[in-house]
Amino acid sequence: MEDELLYSLNAVRNMEVIDISTGSKIGYVKDFKVDINTKKIISIFLPSPVKSWFNKAEDIELSWDKIVKIGVDVLIVDASSVIEEFKENNV
Repeated sequence: MEDELLYSLNAVRNMEVIDISTGSKIGYVKDFKVDINTKKIISIFLPSPVKSWFNKAEDIELSWDKIVKIGVDVLIVDASSVIEEFKENNV
């Protein structure tokens, strides 16, 4: 039987987020969206890759099913399409 790794939300927030298709570091989990009825995480929020002096950049919302693997200190995600769409809409 495989041992289960359990993480607190705070521990996940300190994990580095890596895009599996590019191998690039996206940042760290900024926040979570939780369904209070099912008590499950629906999505995570990542910091915006678009920085601006004049307006507040919106965070990237990444569906929980885009998470490929949760390691000891890293989250591997499939976020390339979400990030490209975000950049197109926020440039």
